[in-house]
Amino acid sequence: MFTGSMVALITPMNEKGQICRSSLKNLVDYHINNGTSAIVSVGTTGESATLNQNEHHYVVMLTLELSDGKIPVIAGTGANATTESISLTKKFEDSGIIGCLTVTPYYNRPTQEGLYQHFKAISENTELPQILYNVPLRTGCDLLPSTVIKLSRLKNIIGIKEATGDLSRVNTIKLKVNKKFILISGDDSTSLDFIKLGGKGVISVTANIAAKEMQKMCQLALQKKFIDAQNINNKLMFLHHSLFLEPNPIPVKWVAKKLNLIQHDTLRLPMTPASYNTRKKLIKALQQSNIINKCIT
Repeated sequence: MFTGSMVALITPMNEKGQICRSSLKNLVDYHINNGTSAIVSVGTTGESATLNQNEHHYVVMLTLELSDGKIPVIAGTGANATTESISLTKKFEDSGIIGCLTVTPYYNRPTQEGLYQHFKAISENTELPQILYNVPLRTGCDLLPSTVIKLSRLKNIIGIKEATGDLSRVNTIKLKVNKKFILISGDDSTSLDFIKLGGKGVISVTANIAAKEMQKMCQLALQKKFIDAQNINNKLMFLHHSLFLEPNPIPVKWVAKKLNLIQHDTLRLPMTPASYNTRKKLIKALQQSNIINKCIT
């Protein structure tokens, strides 16, 4: 359940910024039909920073309902306050989610000991499997391999989404953790190399709009068919990069709207719509990747 291409799902909203059930249903069906391994609901790409806790819970539970047991759902449960992360995690006990993705506490810039104690406290307050999430560019703190190794010994911390793009960390962590500890890429552009080094998959932004291609690439890589996997990845590389021309999820929401996966590309402030220049580059990336629809002009 924690291998292959797992989508960091966008959270669709209507023109007024309210959660759009029909678009979310369309997205869930898209991933079921295209073989995505799992959905991560309300992570960074799902705009967790601008949803309140009630909305956060609602979107995860709605995703579970709409998935109807046909695709596993992982809940984003990170927060910059340990008590808030524990509270959010507890809301999903016995809900049907298969685990939690918990980002490092943002803004506070805790020490490595603070990070260890944060995740330890969450672990002690739930039976749900916990996946650590390290993305220093967004959070302002870096969960170092030595701390990951220490945390891997706790009962229900089962893996890490490592989004630094630093491939040297794969071996550094892998050599010191239990063989069952799961390493997952959080960076689409280096995910193939991450899997080659022993990773089990990727929690992907690109999969929002190239679900079949990302899953195929991951499955080939996990089967060690690296040449075939590389051929797919080469076609997607410009798209991987283009989806981060502006802060995520600005570009990917615009593309999802253009591909008729969602009805509106609404974002909540302080996020603003993709610029004209970014949109032009995104269309070029879609054409290069052969992910194009007649609706794109």
